[in-house]
Amino acid sequence: MSELASAPSFLSELASEPSFPGEPEHCVGQVCITCSDQAVPVRILTLHDDELATVRTGAGTDEEISVALVDAAVGDTVLVHAKEAIARLDPP
Repeated sequence: MSELASAPSFLSELASEPSFPGEPEHCVGQVCITCSDQAVPVRILTLHDDELATVRTGAGTDEEISVALVDAAVGDTVLVHAKEAIARLDPP
């Protein structure tokens, strides 16, 4: 059997193990299923003094992210990748 043919089972084993202690349930292995390693829009619920914010995801869960790279306010929608806000979306 080639190495490529065995890759899916190897990846599924990685996905079933936590990446780090205390990681959220939706993050497993090497990929976060919240964003699938893509930027996703979230709504800012609260801002904290340490350039962090609590946000609501599209899945309805609340998470803490960094907003150090964007100028955002409560109620804004930001794009997040790897728990870092990378852009603020303009309202429609």
